[in-house]
Amino acid sequence: MTKAPPAFHVLAKPTGAICNLDCKYCFFLSKEMLYPGSRFRMADELLEAYIQQLLEAHQVPEVTIAWQGGEPTLMGLDFFKRSIEYVEQYKKPEQRVSHTMQTNGTKLDDDWCVFFKEHNFLIGLSVDGPQAMHDAYRVNKGGEGSFPQVMLGLDYLKAHEVDFNILCTVHAANADRPLEVYRFFRDDLGAEFIQFIPIVERATEQLLPLANLGWSERAGAQRPLYVQQGSLVTERTVTAEQYGDFLIAIFDEWVKRDVGNIYVQLFDVTLGSWVGQHNLCIFSPTCGNALAIEHNGDLYACDHYVEPDYLLGNILEERMIDLVASEQQRKFGQDKFDTLPKYCRECEVLFACYGGCPKNRFIETPEGEPGLNYLCAGYKKFFKHVSEPMRFMANELRYNRAPANVMAFMAHRDAQLQQLFAKAHRNDPCPCGSGLKFKQCHYRRMGEQG
Repeated sequence: MTKAPPAFHVLAKPTGAICNLDCKYCFFLSKEMLYPGSRFRMADELLEAYIQQLLEAHQVPEVTIAWQGGEPTLMGLDFFKRSIEYVEQYKKPEQRVSHTMQTNGTKLDDDWCVFFKEHNFLIGLSVDGPQAMHDAYRVNKGGEGSFPQVMLGLDYLKAHEVDFNILCTVHAANADRPLEVYRFFRDDLGAEFIQFIPIVERATEQLLPLANLGWSERAGAQRPLYVQQGSLVTERTVTAEQYGDFLIAIFDEWVKRDVGNIYVQLFDVTLGSWVGQHNLCIFSPTCGNALAIEHNGDLYACDHYVEPDYLLGNILEERMIDLVASEQQRKFGQDKFDTLPKYCRECEVLFACYGGCPKNRFIETPEGEPGLNYLCAGYKKFFKHVSEPMRFMANELRYNRAPANVMAFMAHRDAQLQQLFAKAHRNDPCPCGSGLKFKQCHYRRMGEQG
């Protein structure tokens, strides 16, 4: 047994994969196939054991209890009231417990939001942009869009002043409209915290036609179980180039006007990398401290690896901390670094990426070595693009100054560039430093804009 980490994160799925929506890209819908005949409801005995073991295992004062699904609100409010009671019963004197829930928002009402506010829940609300983009894939069991119901849920959250984040997946229906998505969240929804999650759905050649139909149950049709296999992707999947361009477009607006007011998880995490901190598993050297627990107590290596090969055990049979500290789980986390191809190890932005999430490492490097992240080209483009403002903000932090000072820095830099653009000739090197000729870079962009 290896030494247990002092802290770790668990996504608890009290309803398993059961959800009242039928989002086309939601691979987790298929996971109910792992538990045939189950009621998909976490029993009270397990709820108590989970809370007790989670709090006992943590050797740090801050502990987060995170609920996800499926759709966790299908458990009903009384379940979560009991969870609070167990927290009060089992937390250590020095522990401060915070509560989070990721929800589609369609079941929220006054009662839910009074409870969230009373217990300081942070709610992650799934919204994919304006209605047409959101409803492209986030549909109910009848195939109808869920946008009106989600907006009603958001209204309840706002009315009760519940803290919320927007969780937006990036896919084929919204990837080419980044500023429309970002401005909708910022200006229309009033969101201050935003998380972007790229949709990458792997499939084998045999499975791809079924996967393109989605992961839910279909009457009279074969249903695929999603596992991390295959080198092909579904038609909903964002391309690496799309994702990189999506992030760059939003960053360029954010860094000039919204720093300090709007918090985009990926931008915050990237800044952390520039000062030597790794605050998100996918961009850390190793992983293995973000696990998932199913409705029956089965503990899995990761939310993206809820499949038989990555089942660690059941917390009603073995202590959670022993499973977290197991050789199997520690190897899972260390493999994130140890299996990096040479192409990654020699990359100039390795410090910011560390190969990304292992679930997406299924393409080959230019030299033919396996294990390159499907999103590599997009990540590399983004990290290179943001290098200058990231260096500036990192330096501000080192001197205890506000990173938001970058906005004045960017305004001054842009004014200088405009003066250089005015003097540049078509065949000159572009003053922006891209290495392209002016006519192939900002001259062309200026023509497109004007």
